[in-house]
Amino acid sequence: MSPAALPASLLADRRMAAALARRDIGAVFQLAHDEADISFNRLSEATAIKAERVGKLARGDGTVTTLQSLEKVCDGLRIPGRRLGLATRPWEPSTPVHQRSDGDGDDPMKRRDVLRGALAAGLAGPGLAALTTTRHDIDTALAADATTADLGYWESAAERYGYGYHGQAPADVLSDLLEDVDGMKPLLALPQPVKGRRQMCHVTGQMAGMVAIVLHDLGQHREAHGWFQTAARAAEESGDRLLHSWVLGREAMVPLNYGAPQAAAKLAEKARHLAGKQPSAAAALASAVASRAYAIGGHTEKALTFVTDVETMSTRLTPQQQADTWFGYPEQKHHVHMSQALTLLGETGRAYATQARALELSRAPSLMARALIAIDEATCRAHDGDREQAAHIAAQAYAELPDSYRTGLTRTRALALYRTLPQQTHGRDLFADALATAR
Repeated sequence: MSPAALPASLLADRRMAAALARRDIGAVFQLAHDEADISFNRLSEATAIKAERVGKLARGDGTVTTLQSLEKVCDGLRIPGRRLGLATRPWEPSTPVHQRSDGDGDDPMKRRDVLRGALAAGLAGPGLAALTTTRHDIDTALAADATTADLGYWESAAERYGYGYHGQAPADVLSDLLEDVDGMKPLLALPQPVKGRRQMCHVTGQMAGMVAIVLHDLGQHREAHGWFQTAARAAEESGDRLLHSWVLGREAMVPLNYGAPQAAAKLAEKARHLAGKQPSAAAALASAVASRAYAIGGHTEKALTFVTDVETMSTRLTPQQQADTWFGYPEQKHHVHMSQALTLLGETGRAYATQARALELSRAPSLMARALIAIDEATCRAHDGDREQAAHIAAQAYAELPDSYRTGLTRTRALALYRTLPQQTHGRDLFADALATAR
């Protein structure tokens, strides 16, 4: 494979920058042919892609998606790896550490290695710094008057992540999310029309919001708030009130689950107001979170008002609004929320019924949801005086979780129940043993 280096002037061209950012290799070939007078045969020799396919790609017929092919294009045309979201290529000039330029921090492979290593170590030190840097870079890009061109890949990525964990460890999902969020940053700096900017901000709001959800589930409260704020900023700039409402509703779950119900209620009410009067997944989520926040705070009447609101609304949602994703409000999610609200309100009869329905609707990989439902049931049992059964149910549910799930939210809920059980409760020691395995 004989390289055919693209001229520096072409690499700096706005059209080429946009094509590289969205990995549109066909557009790269066409620009190389038209602006640098590189024949399709020469492009074929340089990239080890058949000349016939090079021509088809240049005409917009087909795409290049495999990592191996992208690397061949990158190396054959001497395109810096970061421009295609790849690691620094072996032929690129190296920069000594003491002379490191500001741009070196954007090397996707370096950032990916730091993030993966940090997540494996439990999100501390350099990992948190890299996480924060990624978010700050997005905030900076959002402040600029810029957007991106083709958002198809990123919209599909947001949709794919929206289906949740599917049995994957939260830290693994977070790592994958951050790799894609890192890849989005260059796109935020591309000048585009207002419509494109709004689309980019919409996807950014979704992706940042999902990063925040996973951080919340992992117990990283401060980082979760930071990412929710970034998501809210992007959502507000997108002009999508429902997305903005969704972000605030999800953010309200951070103080809700970690000891600040008044702050949670305030955020949830703001989210509910933003969602407006029409039934929507965002409005239902906001009311569900508000019901739980007021129940924790002992405001029974307000809690019941929001329980009624969300129960009425849940029957009026469209199939799309009920989609089983992080952005939807499916029946299963509704019953998980109501399980917690009714448990906190001490309405155990209704709580048991909604817990049974939630378990019936939960898919097998929904490890966290099923564990939280079990802990709610145990809390109801304790409220009804059957503390031994409560300890048994909670201990079993927590002990059966994979290690990666015995942290953050599930641990907080389990500990809250454990501390309410009297010392002499039979089975409390087994519950303590289960909790001790994931300190």
